[in-house]
Amino acid sequence: MAERVIPLVDQRIAALRAVVPPHAQAPTGHLVDTRGRALRDLRISVTDRCNFRCSYCMPKEVFDKDYPYLPHSALLSFEEITRLARLFLAHGVRKIRLTGGEPLLRKNLEVLIAQLAQLRTVDGLPPDLTLTTNGSLLVRKARALKDAGLNRVTVSLDGLDDAVFRRMNDVDFPVADVLAGIEAAHAAGLSQIKVNMVVKRGTNDHEILPMARHFRGTGTTLRFIEYMDVGATNGWRMDEVLPSAELIARLRAHLPLVPLSPTSPGETAERWGYADASGRHDPALGEVGVISSVTQAFCHDCNRARLSTEGRLYLCLFASQGHDLRSLLRGGADDEAIAAAIGAIWQGRSDRYSELRGSLPADTAMPGAARRVEMSYIGG
Repeated sequence: MAERVIPLVDQRIAALRAVVPPHAQAPTGHLVDTRGRALRDLRISVTDRCNFRCSYCMPKEVFDKDYPYLPHSALLSFEEITRLARLFLAHGVRKIRLTGGEPLLRKNLEVLIAQLAQLRTVDGLPPDLTLTTNGSLLVRKARALKDAGLNRVTVSLDGLDDAVFRRMNDVDFPVADVLAGIEAAHAAGLSQIKVNMVVKRGTNDHEILPMARHFRGTGTTLRFIEYMDVGATNGWRMDEVLPSAELIARLRAHLPLVPLSPTSPGETAERWGYADASGRHDPALGEVGVISSVTQAFCHDCNRARLSTEGRLYLCLFASQGHDLRSLLRGGADDEAIAAAIGAIWQGRSDRYSELRGSLPADTAMPGAARRVEMSYIGG
């Protein structure tokens, strides 16, 4: 039998060792890139595996039983993740989000959360610890996550219609079990629970209004995400993108909404509050958000860095190359050298893919770069 060839460019193979400046300065708590964007948010992927096969992220025809996932020895240990997180906090990071793949597939994840919860920002405060999950394991894990120190959770849910949801996750997982996971998160005391819905025109856009009505007034914030051209395997097409402006117009035709101010600099979601009879936002009814990285780029104030499960630092969700911090960790580099490498990498950052998308050829990353990394590898 002929040898099977997987037609992917695997960006995990080529090591891109971080460059350590010869005369490094200690972290000051305020690290900015070439466009003046401060580092504030670190997203850490703890696994490249997921138990769903959503077509916009991990299509089954690519991520099949023969897909070469990372071996456990390649993954950063919890101690290595915590060490890097401490150095990122010294550079000014305030929020840490655990992602995947599906992060709850990582065994004993609550041990890592407990370690991260003991860290402190440059202001002496615990970091804002949050996690993004498909919700499939939340019923079993929510209480342990909260007890370990997790602050918040975001659940991915692309519709309430069971047939639509089963088709989109492509593993026949029922929507009722995800809804039960959200209730378990509330019962465990996790605060500010969010639900993210990726909207594909012609696939699940008819679920927008039912989703809004379901979560209105429940204490769960619903956010709609434009279908994005992340990675190179999801078959993205612009005609399947439903612009957020059109989505909000659809909602406002049935539900009164008023615009709300951002809660923090660099926030990706545009906020809309449900209005009362007087036309003012009613906090008891809650809010929705839209994330418009295709039609309304927010590169200008992006403050996020992404750490892959094997320790590569990516500076953009649409990047094609990462910087190898694991080699420094396992090669004997001290904290000063690793912190200096992080600083040099961020200070050289100039990424703004979403602002340039319209001027780039189809199916490419930044000019001169290779194929974009998959979202399942570095998280959303």
